[in-house]
Amino acid sequence: MGHVFSRLKTPLVAAAAVLLVSGAQAQEKVRIGILNDQSGVFATYQGIGSVVAAQMAVEDYGGKAAGKVVEVVAADHQNKPDIGVGIARRWYENESVDAIFDLPNSAIALAVAGISEQKNKVFIGSGAGTVLLTGAKCTPNTVHWTYDTYAYGHGLGKAVVAKGGKKWFFLTADYAFGHDLEKQAMEAVKAAGGEVVGAVRHPLGTADYASFLLQAQGSGADIVGIANAGDDTITSMKQAAEFGLTQKQKLVGLILGMNGLPALTLKAAQGAQIMNPFYWDLNDGTRSFAKRFSERHPQKNYPNDMQAGVYASVIHYLKAVDKAGGATDGKAVVEAMKAMPTDDPLFGKGFIRANGRKIHPLYLLEVKKPDESQSKWDLLKVVGTIKGEDAFRPEKDGGCPLSK
Repeated sequence: MGHVFSRLKTPLVAAAAVLLVSGAQAQEKVRIGILNDQSGVFATYQGIGSVVAAQMAVEDYGGKAAGKVVEVVAADHQNKPDIGVGIARRWYENESVDAIFDLPNSAIALAVAGISEQKNKVFIGSGAGTVLLTGAKCTPNTVHWTYDTYAYGHGLGKAVVAKGGKKWFFLTADYAFGHDLEKQAMEAVKAAGGEVVGAVRHPLGTADYASFLLQAQGSGADIVGIANAGDDTITSMKQAAEFGLTQKQKLVGLILGMNGLPALTLKAAQGAQIMNPFYWDLNDGTRSFAKRFSERHPQKNYPNDMQAGVYASVIHYLKAVDKAGGATDGKAVVEAMKAMPTDDPLFGKGFIRANGRKIHPLYLLEVKKPDESQSKWDLLKVVGTIKGEDAFRPEKDGGCPLSK
């Protein structure tokens, strides 16, 4: 057959050849793609760690779903929407990828959610934060697994105001995710009786925060809410400490993840509170996973919540592929994911709402003092637990048509 096609030059026949090949691939394998930042500000937080987590999930599941071998592919979207969308389109149209996972950078996540619905594929966000994915922009092909801006913004805003942090100023990343996180935290601060005295926005990947920090310092706020993520959070919080900001004002990193703490140092971060649905030292299941993960990670890092979310969501996706009898009908697979309760060693038992929101508890974690830490990744202690139903936005308030 290959020789016949090689002699025929017409575009129609060439296209048919591609269709035959990609059709055969689709039948032979279940292909899942990990799309994230492998080289920029989020590379430590998702990057290769999310790929390792997906590979571990496939192996732990047995390597097959619906009788077909499961294969993991990965790509770097470089935090550029045109690159991310281009990869997703190529994967879906030419490379028989059935589902895309992770996707930090909310602008890219929203675009890929739309393409996944058009192509009837599956998109499962773990690194993505925007609450729009389960609100106005929800689709029957999307599941939002690990966290979202509502849970973190509202949870921390409410908790900090309750402890006396009444006057807030926001330092915000100037793209969809930052705007969304700022909005959610502002709502919670005002609802709890606090006041927002100002805000400033910075570009993704900013190196020098001096002018922004001067505005924060002059604002008269008690609390400076850091509404950014990844290396931006670490750089801005480090510079704030060097600036002397922390002598009179308290910093609240709304997405201060575990991976940033070694660079920030426990001395600088001690006492800071963060929210997370996963920490490696919660129980025997999380500790065992973390040890195996670290052995495979190129930098020997321990897993964070978003990488754990990739592992857990891949496991549940493969269960749904088995239940649906295949991976080719994305809507059917997502329906199967919603129909089954979730249960895995990292997040425990949970469920997925009609709008695609995965529900599990969130933990209020406090950064340990340097003398409390026994090892490089012994960074946090649990100081509170919030039930999943209370942590995430009430489904009726989201505006998702699937919830009606």
